[in-house]
Amino acid sequence: MSERKVLNKYYPPDFDPSKIPRVRQEKNRQFTVRLMAPFNMKCTTCGEYIYKGKKFNARKEDVENEDYLGIRIYRFYIKCTRCLSEISFKTDPVNTDYVMEAGATRNFMALKLAEEQAARELEAEKEEERNNPMKLLENRTKASRGEIEMVETLEELKELNKRKVVINYDQMLGGYDNQRQTEVELQEAEEDAMISMYFGEKGEDGSQNANESSTPSSSSQSSVTTTPPATSSASVPVASLKPTTATQTPQPEIKKTIDQMTKHHKSFCIDISLIAAYYSSIESKLLELKDLKNTLVPKV
Repeated sequence: MSERKVLNKYYPPDFDPSKIPRVRQEKNRQFTVRLMAPFNMKCTTCGEYIYKGKKFNARKEDVENEDYLGIRIYRFYIKCTRCLSEISFKTDPVNTDYVMEAGATRNFMALKLAEEQAARELEAEKEEERNNPMKLLENRTKASRGEIEMVETLEELKELNKRKVVINYDQMLGGYDNQRQTEVELQEAEEDAMISMYFGEKGEDGSQNANESSTPSSSSQSSVTTTPPATSSASVPVASLKPTTATQTPQPEIKKTIDQMTKHHKSFCIDISLIAAYYSSIESKLLELKDLKNTLVPKV
């Protein structure tokens, strides 16, 4: 029983492949391919409509003496589904499309024709400007006049918008004044709090009130009292020489600023003490080296 697919064929002992006659094929022979209609078309013989995507068994061949940047151009032959008349079209690599040749007309090409017409008109206008300097000058004048008209239109629109918008200048200036006054008051409060923190709180008469802890005086302790002059109507307390803490609590921002200043002051003092210790250690090392030199070098 032979194989169904006949994968292994029998070759007789006297088989010679060179004796097989070779058939010469045409240089540009046609191939049968399966394709779909690339666009809607209408047969010129019977008026049958062939819609895009309809499948055909077409013949394909190379177009002789035509190419685009080394890309081959192919021609296809199909038959009308009604009258069997031959329809041919070829590829168009320039526009990545197909071009109808014979047997039918392409439908729904209004947009493509309009684009081609606009491109031709633009090219003709450029060619006329290259050959006619007066035409070029007229086009430039026309373009500049159009730009001026556009700018004037924009200015008119801006004026109309300004008329509709109402600005209350008094309210705007009042807001700026209130903001400025608030900033001044805040700055004065910060300065007063900082002064009271470092130098004590000032009284109404301009003197500084010292917060001294008062203890009951005994008979053994001596107290020093100051008597005001006879001409003064009120007693003036003596200001303390030491800086005292303010009774009022400063604002958080001022307190933060004071803490930062204190921290920088402490770090600065620590840096100075470290530098002094470093220089003192260097000085002691130099003295030791000098003594060692005197001991090692004999006197002449």
